[in-house]
Amino acid sequence: MRRTIIAISAGLALGLPFFTGGTLAQLRAPDVTGPVGGVADRVTDIVDDTVERTPGDVTRTANRLLRLRDRTLSRLLRRNSELIERDANGDLARRGELVAMGLDAKGRAALLEAGFTVAEREEIEGLGLFITALKAPAGVKLAEAQALAQSLAPDAEISPDNLHFPSGEGSGTASTASAILASSSASAPINMEIGVIDTAPGASIRVSGEGAFAKGAPKPADHGSAVVSLLSATGARRIRVADVYGTDPAGGNALAIARALGWLTKSGSRVVTISLVGPRNTVLARAIAAARKRGVVVVAAVGNDGPAAPPAYPASYSGVIAVTGVDRKGRALIEAGRALDLDYAGPGDRVYALDRRGKMKRWRGTSFATPLVAARIASALGRGGNWRARVDAEARDLGKKGADKIYGRGLVCAGCGQKR
Repeated sequence: MRRTIIAISAGLALGLPFFTGGTLAQLRAPDVTGPVGGVADRVTDIVDDTVERTPGDVTRTANRLLRLRDRTLSRLLRRNSELIERDANGDLARRGELVAMGLDAKGRAALLEAGFTVAEREEIEGLGLFITALKAPAGVKLAEAQALAQSLAPDAEISPDNLHFPSGEGSGTASTASAILASSSASAPINMEIGVIDTAPGASIRVSGEGAFAKGAPKPADHGSAVVSLLSATGARRIRVADVYGTDPAGGNALAIARALGWLTKSGSRVVTISLVGPRNTVLARAIAAARKRGVVVVAAVGNDGPAAPPAYPASYSGVIAVTGVDRKGRALIEAGRALDLDYAGPGDRVYALDRRGKMKRWRGTSFATPLVAARIASALGRGGNWRARVDAEARDLGKKGADKIYGRGLVCAGCGQKR
């Protein structure tokens, strides 16, 4: 069976909420037009890895990250209330929009009679997944519409169209003389195609193809540029990018990501990096399961909302390869989030990669550890046989002996993307 790798990253600078890939410090990449840019709070104001940590430091930082996450979500909602609202669980989603799977004629008729707008059934190509988009009746809040729709169509799976956020922090422009992407152990060319679900990269960063899954896409932004340039630096030669943000403040939604995943799977991408994190969502869970059945290896970041935040998704979906980040001392990033099961760690501090203008910047967050790990998986996968055994053999054990909840199976791609 053919296997494909899809890396879903989440780092710390564009990021948001509990979604993690990064903290909610900024909600989105500051350079993403439309979505909330320019938020004053920064995770880097909270995190300082130059000092030794005490248990008290870790607890205080975790609590501050949670407060920051809550403030960021509320701010994003206030600024885009015409497009975004909270679902029944309090998570952010596209206003008044639901997605149904398994909707039959009886349920459809009941929804129409109750005032819902019901679209025609759509197939997500590449995944064999059929969905129906719903619009809530005028004046009905999303949480209420969600419960009403499920009661009217009890045999269908109905979920909100939850938002996911890129996350990762860049700090200044480095000189081209001193900030050179380090050669990694993956420097040998990786010839299988790698797909990226993120923002679009800048024009100076070469890709094999781009897909648009949001209003105004593809629109270059820093986060996607950094992720793609890291893949290139680790040996990837064929990279296909799906932009799920564009200029839409409510971009990065579950349905857009599922469509992008289908497109990449159908196109034959063997590795995809997605720097997004959000709450558990039925549609995206089903899309990932369908992709895995088609041989896709999904790799996702645990995010940067801290160890006290809820488990990150898609990192916590069954079978997804969850990635955390470590600093230059081999310590887990203090802001790293968590997944239900952790697989690997990658370099996540002082990682050097290009922004959308082609300038070298320093980045921090689990978003940037994830494509580095995904590249190593792709390299191992390309050689045939058991890719997991090859990556496990490369991984450097950290923390407690053997796999653990802080570093997973160990550090992969040590030194990748960092200054020599």
